[in-house]
Amino acid sequence: MAAAGGGGRSGCGARPRGCGCKGVRTCLLCERERGGGVPGALPPQKTAHFIYCSETGLAVGTEKSEFAGWAFPFPGVSLIKNFVSAEEEAELVRLMDQDDWKLSQSGRRKQDYGPRVNFRKQKLKPGSFDGLPSFSREIVQRMGVHPILERFLPVEQCNLDYHPERGSAIDPHLDDSWLWGERLVSLNLLSPTVLSMSRDSDERLQLLSVSQQGTGNSLPNDTKMGDPEEGQSTWRSVPCDLVEVAIHLPARSLLVLFGAARYQWKHAIHRQHIESHRICATFRELSAEFCPGGKQEELGQELLEIALSFQGKPV
Repeated sequence: MAAAGGGGRSGCGARPRGCGCKGVRTCLLCERERGGGVPGALPPQKTAHFIYCSETGLAVGTEKSEFAGWAFPFPGVSLIKNFVSAEEEAELVRLMDQDDWKLSQSGRRKQDYGPRVNFRKQKLKPGSFDGLPSFSREIVQRMGVHPILERFLPVEQCNLDYHPERGSAIDPHLDDSWLWGERLVSLNLLSPTVLSMSRDSDERLQLLSVSQQGTGNSLPNDTKMGDPEEGQSTWRSVPCDLVEVAIHLPARSLLVLFGAARYQWKHAIHRQHIESHRICATFRELSAEFCPGGKQEELGQELLEIALSFQGKPV
């Protein structure tokens, strides 16, 4: 996740000052510099749109679409609303802004607190990493109150700053699984957004008919699934690679991805879903290889001791 500054480059393909894009990735700044046109990288166009319902754990077809009234289980998501108060949110952002933000890809800025890693060669070392920031101590302690985050010990924190004026976004991707463990935890600050989930697979997803009670795509807990014994009309399927599931993230909410949502479904933030300034703080734990009993447990323990000193500055 190296940052790249564009101010000093010149000639063909130069990026404007304030742009950290490289390769095919673009932001509004570099698109305007080259006279507009199509962005360098467009997300795959999905035609089957679903919305995640946190009350039922279902991905529900959007209203007025051919998939309205259809759903499928979407495991591996836990959404904790109002994880921090408005006052705590303002203070967190104030403390983040006391340190420098580095330019990143696709109109983002970032702050990294973590070891130096070469994911391609699977090598890492502490480098200049001196811990998570002091203001995250209480946040991490509060996480442990929730059963889904029992014994969650983050060894890395990445703050990402999104702004509509820069056309900020992040492409669909899976987080590394060699170093990072089961749970990905993200704190959404300043504004609501949508996390878009997609999966590259030639499989078909089996959909179930649901009894729509109430309004919108938020279904009550007593939503009834179609019974396969009742006939073919309660079942249908859709190619997995055409599906996109929207997870709506309120401001100040905490999202946990694990299981299938962590390892099988890519996550992204599309440009159109950044309507105002947004900051996301993502926390990652170690994989089994770096935990007790793993072949690199000593290095893992060293990294944990550094991380949980809470004395860090962005690396």
